[in-house]
Parts: sequence; structure tokens; C-alpha cells
Amino acid sequence: MRDLLWFDPNAEVEADAPDVVLSHPDPVKRARAAMKRDLPRRFWREVAVEPAGEGFRILLDGRPVKTPGKRELWLPTVALADAVAEEWRAQETHLDPATMPVTRIANSVLDAVTDRRGEVAEDAVKYAGTDLLCYRAEGPDRLVARQSEGWDPLLDWIEEAHGVRLLVAEGVMHVAQDGDALHALRARVDALDPWVLAALHVLTTLTGSFVLALAAIERRLTPDAAWELAHLDETWNAELWGRDAEAEARLAHRRREFDAATRFAGL
Repeated sequence: MRDLLWFDPNAEVEADAPDVVLSHPDPVKRARAAMKRDLPRRFWREVAVEPAGEGFRILLDGRPVKTPGKRELWLPTVALADAVAEEWRAQETHLDPATMPVTRIANSVLDAVTDRRGEVAEDAVKYAGTDLLCYRAEGPDRLVARQSEGWDPLLDWIEEAHGVRLLVAEGVMHVAQDGDALHALRARVDALDPWVLAALHVLTTLTGSFVLALAAIERRLTPDAAWELAHLDETWNAELWGRDAEAEARLAHRRREFDAATRFAGL
């Protein structure tokens, strides 16, 4: 299921022109440049948004856009349609899906979520069973305190808001969550419309936390706060050992995907 909804956030982390980097000494950069050469060229001049039934569709030179599954790219709100249209307008010489996260999520709704909603919901809720917030460091004390200060209020919130208390453990040994708790979270997810469900699914993938994803969807956290809490451990390690340029580039790309999903849920 995840392969139907997810585009590898690390696939394209550089924006150098292919003609410049095809002779680059770095073989990874050369490979990425070659991949970019295979992208379809931009073939349209004008992008428009048009009412369609109870929603909107995207037109390229007057022709409706199709999803990879050959369905019409239909959006339920004008705000979401405008966001998708803007991604199409932003394409320059080639059509690069890596730079179109809102469009990709919309495609996943139409091609996968609407037909397999139960599977998508189950896949998202699985993260609650191994939620990032439930696995704490055994040390050092400062990291333990930082995790507790940042994560405990979210576990308190999900208990107060949704009647679910998730168990917390130290280290990496698996802790089985209560079946009734997971059932309650599944009921919450089942109440989401397919568009918000798709965004939640992306956020669980990026953060490793169902609780953080739901908190972002329900606006309990700002996107900045949710992102910071999801990467608390990485931030700690970077403070100790310094930052790696390649890892930072991947992280920045994932942040763009994260921001697109939180934005998508609110459009």
C-alpha cells in the first residue's frame, strides 16, 4: 500500500542543470542528472482551473490533466486546485514529480485512497503501535529530559482528546499497545475524508509518529513544532557531532514534503 502513496523523498535533492553535471566527478550526481534527462519535457503553455461538478479540475492548454491511473485530476476545493495548478505552472523545461508534492498527494487520493481506504487507514494506524513518541532514550539525562518535555504533552493530549493512552518504554524493545486504544484511533482515522487521510498517511511516513501526524492534522501543533518534535533525536545528535551536508539536503527535501502534506490537509 505504501508504494502506491509514497514518492521517495530522497530521490531528487539537487537542482543542478543536467547538462552541467553529466560530466561531474561524483557518480551519484551524474546518475541523478541522467535521470533528469529522462523526465518528460514541458509541453503546455497555459494552466487553468475550471469548475467540474462539485469540485474543480486542472486544464493544460484547455485539456484536463489525468492522474497516473488515467483518472481526471479532480479537486474538491478551489484552494487545493489552485495549489496543484501552481505546481504545474512552476515546471520549467521538464515535468519533475519530485517538485510537485501537492499534485502527487492528490493523485494518490484518486488512484489509491478512494478505492482502498480501509488499507490506507490501517497502514497509518500501524504507526501508533510503534510510535516514535513511545520509545525513549535511556540516557543521557539531558536527552531523556528533552524527550519528556517535548513528547509527554502530546501523549497527554491524545489521551484527553481521543481517550487513548499509549504506553511508553525505554530503549528499542517493542512495547505492545492496548488493542482498544488502537481501535479508538482507527475509528478517528475512519472519520477522515480521503483527502485528509492521504495527508495523514504521508505525515506518519515522514515523522514515524501517528500522534504527531494527527496533532498536525488537527492543528494541535504548528507544522514547525511538529517537525521539530519529530526530529528531536536528530537535532540532539547534530548538536553533539555536527551536521552532515548530504543528510541536511535530504532532511530539507523531506521538510518540503512535510510542509506540502500539512498544507494539503488544510486546503
